[in-house]
Amino acid sequence: MSKFIAKPANVLSGNIKIPGDKSISHRSVMMGSLATGITEVYGLLEGDDVVSTMNAFQSMGVEIHRNDENIIIHGVGIDGLKKPKKSLYLGNSGTSMRLISGILAAQEFDSELSGDESLSSRPMGRVISPLTKMGAIIESNDGKPPLKIKGGQKLKGLSYDSPIASAQVKSCILLAGLYADGETCVSEPAPTRDHTESMLKGFGYDVKVNNNRICLKGHGKLKAKKIQVPSDISSAAFFMVAASIAPKADITLESVNVNPTRTGVVDILKLMGANIDISNKREIGGELLADIRIQSAELSGITIPEDLIPLAIDEFPVLFIAASCAKGETILTGAKELRVKESDRIQVMADGLMSLGVSCEVLEDGIVIKGGEYRQPSSVIKSHHDHRISMSFAVASLRSKFNIEIDDVENVRTSFPNFVELANSAGMCIEEIYE
Repeated sequence: MSKFIAKPANVLSGNIKIPGDKSISHRSVMMGSLATGITEVYGLLEGDDVVSTMNAFQSMGVEIHRNDENIIIHGVGIDGLKKPKKSLYLGNSGTSMRLISGILAAQEFDSELSGDESLSSRPMGRVISPLTKMGAIIESNDGKPPLKIKGGQKLKGLSYDSPIASAQVKSCILLAGLYADGETCVSEPAPTRDHTESMLKGFGYDVKVNNNRICLKGHGKLKAKKIQVPSDISSAAFFMVAASIAPKADITLESVNVNPTRTGVVDILKLMGANIDISNKREIGGELLADIRIQSAELSGITIPEDLIPLAIDEFPVLFIAASCAKGETILTGAKELRVKESDRIQVMADGLMSLGVSCEVLEDGIVIKGGEYRQPSSVIKSHHDHRISMSFAVASLRSKFNIEIDDVENVRTSFPNFVELANSAGMCIEEIYE
């Protein structure tokens, strides 16, 4: 167990290199494992979540090792996975569980996926339902982990209209579609991050994308390649908000992934009046990278456009910190998905903000935050084992006159292992205490 003591700070400066993108890192491991040949990955995020994905594929016979700064994956081909000797434990990683479910639904062997307390409470019916329609047989705990997947099922292609905008659901179905007879198509109600379809193309697989409809045919092959993982914009978001709310800030985040399906956080902050400049755009490995400079700004409350919600779904906890420091009200609706993340992020963030003296109104599908000052010291912020909650309240210290204590922060390792080191190097003052 560990906790953060985030002490008041008001100056932020320097050039910062954020760790690799978690979404792309997961998919690099999965597709590299299923490819024919050797895949070399530079810049892979080695947080706990991605390590869970690597461990799972190593348990299924894939050789994965480090070579200096690169991760080398010896692909076994699309049909080369072997039955694991025990349940695949995926820790806190919902991405691992939902995407790997699509792959395992088509294997010849039985398998089981399990996770920690947080993951065991998260909804998996959203992937179980379409996979079952494709012919999979999956047992669950009332739609939650652990998942027991029966091997030897012949999957058939599916045309699926997803009721929710979820990249994990889309990716799970597409990965199952690699093994299915005929064509598999997924239509989304709104655009979501497109790393799976982009990476499949990069591995030589024929994927057709028409607006929000993605299709592929089964029984093709993936060809190994070299991958450079860009810096994670979800992790960069903590520093974007930190620099925006700090009294004196001027920082540059280098080589950040600015894929248009991920930049909702930038668009929302700009609508609030943030001083953000994006430069040096370039494409590497099919992903768009850029340097992002952020300087202090006077933020104003806004009504967040619903079309930006799927493009910033992971960044809302820290955006709530920005809203708490803005002038006027920030209103978010249409974001019920936030209630089924690692925690109920709407309620948990509201509880923490209100304990600091910020006025919040919790809605069924969102929140209203009245910006102002942190008027009272909280006893302890409860993170509910959610890494994004922990880091968000650490960022709040840039506008606080008192220490902010956050409990259960060990899950920060899942996505941003060197968060404290980078934050302190830029001018923040976060102490991690182990109990």
